[in-house]
Amino acid sequence: MVSGLRKKRKMVTPKPRWLLAPDAIERILRFEEGDPFKTLGPHSSKDGRSVIIRAFLPRASIAWVRVLGGTHERKPMEKIHSGGFFQAVFEKTGEIFPYKIVTCDEAGLLNETSDPYAFFPDQLSDYDLHLIGEGTHRRSYEKFGSHLLTLKGVRGVLFTVWAPNAKSISVVGNFNHWIPGAHPMTRLSTSNVWGLFIPGLEEGEIYKFAIRSAVDGQVRFKTDPYAFGTELRPRSAAVVTRLDTFSWSDEAWMTRRKEKDLLRSPVSIYEVHLGSWKREEKNGWGFLNYRDLAHQLVEYVKFMGYTHIELMPVMEHPLDDSWGYQIINYYSPTRRFGTPEDLMYLVDFCHRHNVGVILDWVPAHFPRDGHGLFDFDGRQIYASESWRRAEQREWGTMIFDFGKKEVDNFLISNALFWMDRYHVDGLRVDAVACMLYLDYARKPGEWEPNRYGGRENLEAIEFLKEFNKVVHASFPGVLTIAEESTAWPGVSRPVHLGGLGFSMKWNMGWMHDTLEYFSKDPLFRKYHQGVFPFSSHYAFSENFILPISHDEIVYGKRSLLEKMAGDDWQKFANLRLFLAYLFSFPGKKLLFMGNDFAQRNEWDSNRSIDWHLMNAPRHRRVNLLIRDLHRLYRENPALHEGDFSGECFEWIDCSDADRSVVSFLRWSRGYGQVLIFVFNMTPMILDRYRVGVPRAGYYKEIFNSQAFDYGGCGLGNLGGLHSEDVSWQNRPCSLNLQIPPLGALIFRLL
Repeated sequence: MVSGLRKKRKMVTPKPRWLLAPDAIERILRFEEGDPFKTLGPHSSKDGRSVIIRAFLPRASIAWVRVLGGTHERKPMEKIHSGGFFQAVFEKTGEIFPYKIVTCDEAGLLNETSDPYAFFPDQLSDYDLHLIGEGTHRRSYEKFGSHLLTLKGVRGVLFTVWAPNAKSISVVGNFNHWIPGAHPMTRLSTSNVWGLFIPGLEEGEIYKFAIRSAVDGQVRFKTDPYAFGTELRPRSAAVVTRLDTFSWSDEAWMTRRKEKDLLRSPVSIYEVHLGSWKREEKNGWGFLNYRDLAHQLVEYVKFMGYTHIELMPVMEHPLDDSWGYQIINYYSPTRRFGTPEDLMYLVDFCHRHNVGVILDWVPAHFPRDGHGLFDFDGRQIYASESWRRAEQREWGTMIFDFGKKEVDNFLISNALFWMDRYHVDGLRVDAVACMLYLDYARKPGEWEPNRYGGRENLEAIEFLKEFNKVVHASFPGVLTIAEESTAWPGVSRPVHLGGLGFSMKWNMGWMHDTLEYFSKDPLFRKYHQGVFPFSSHYAFSENFILPISHDEIVYGKRSLLEKMAGDDWQKFANLRLFLAYLFSFPGKKLLFMGNDFAQRNEWDSNRSIDWHLMNAPRHRRVNLLIRDLHRLYRENPALHEGDFSGECFEWIDCSDADRSVVSFLRWSRGYGQVLIFVFNMTPMILDRYRVGVPRAGYYKEIFNSQAFDYGGCGLGNLGGLHSEDVSWQNRPCSLNLQIPPLGALIFRLL
């Protein structure tokens, strides 16, 4: 052996610096990567001498990179995995440059697009993420969802979604043939928010989120909770939608709204279900568009004298028969009646004709549909994970978990969204009792007490207070109205005084008790006279609306006309009497469509209300009565200024049970105007019936429910009468009246 000979070394080929570890590629291919930007897109090599561009293109057979500007170089991409993983290496350059990727599929179709992974979705600042995490980002709809924008001179759509239990998420749609993982999103910072900017997408693109859960590994296709637009059911994808192109012309209304005191003003609400208010014959009795509804609704509402319309939920919902109360897309108006701009037109048209718009809003619960909020990322992130708190068994829905800040943020932002982007004048909050009580519609053992052992949902209470504080501070002059059916105290009292902060509350007790009374045979009404003084015991404990809503004329409860006692003549007389009592008793007013022309049938959401009855004299005369009551309501301050003030209301006599007569007076604020109300609840004529009055003078009969014009018998007091100097019922003067059978009389002191 020759000394000094070197030992022969084994030659090793150096590993190219641009190759990825196989598991990184596999995570992309298996749709399991939560940070795709560390793999996909452009990357400078560690030595700074080259740029590597990687792309996941599952439908491409070949691909290449086209450099923008300069040399316009076109470089083929190497397919380094049969699943569709491509790579191109640019030597002698360390700086990332603008480029596009061109693909050709097996059918020979070419496509050129900017690379989504050349645009990191960092439009949410750390401050945004902080506010979202603590539940105080009041305009989260400007950050979440899909938004058209331009980054680095490239037009596209930014997608953002909250999903704390996701292992990976991708945006899917027609643009990528609905392939999960074709456009994987990235988790932003250390948050539970995911984002991706996809260049080249435009308004109208349909999409969903494909979410692989870290809990069970399953992939769920979900609609966007913050989508501004959706497909028409039964399709359920979200639609990229702009909301900034409509030209509003309601500045005068919006200015007046801030200044108006609705608590002392006439408020008469026409409750409407858009799908059955009126159907279009030429469209096969299909739905009217929001714009058509705007013109026809406003014409009717102005004709009748209502001040507001209340729309049963117009947020997107999958099932017509839910009437809109099982909402999937809280930020999207239903496509049943047109586009978001069409709904804006409806609101704008109402405002230009001095009609307010209130929306029904459902923050209590949401449905279990697989494409919605239910089990969103493999866990119940919008509801509690405890079945004793999560399930609303009465309706088969899920209750929002108000203990989660992100959920509170989602809902309060949604309330502000409708006022901000759609200019609505108020929200009527559905099912508040369901929110307030942990044992609502639950049997013993089916609910969990709060931390103090009570039945109150403490988190929901705080949510409602915060909702009302934020809404009223952000949009002065809007209404928040509670549908709350229990005796919970202070629902319509300010939060700083210990209340929940609503503007008004539905008076469900008055409605049920009064309708029950009018359903009684007049022969037996004397045994139920106590309903009248009882109603005044709580009439001023809240800012009440007297509601005759859709809930009272469905499911075998009978129409308002058919609830009335007696034969057909008495039914109409009782209905006129009831409606007069509704407009006379303290409280703002609400009537569901069809009630104002005495519809006979129960409401059917699948067909138009019975407009043909307007051609029948008795029904048309009820309609005239409502119009005249509205006129009196607007023109007489005593009928609306003191709705929530006990000092503006006095019983004259509510104890004459033998003759079933009720009488009271109402003052305007400052006692400048006095109105006298007398109701005969029997079919007997009461002649020379004496009623005490507070002042001497001439009392004009300004309303008589038995007037000929309304289909009545015509008995009355010849237009009015002078008081007599006969003290009566603890008052210095009195009126000697003829009261018609089943008749209501209203007098004004001149």
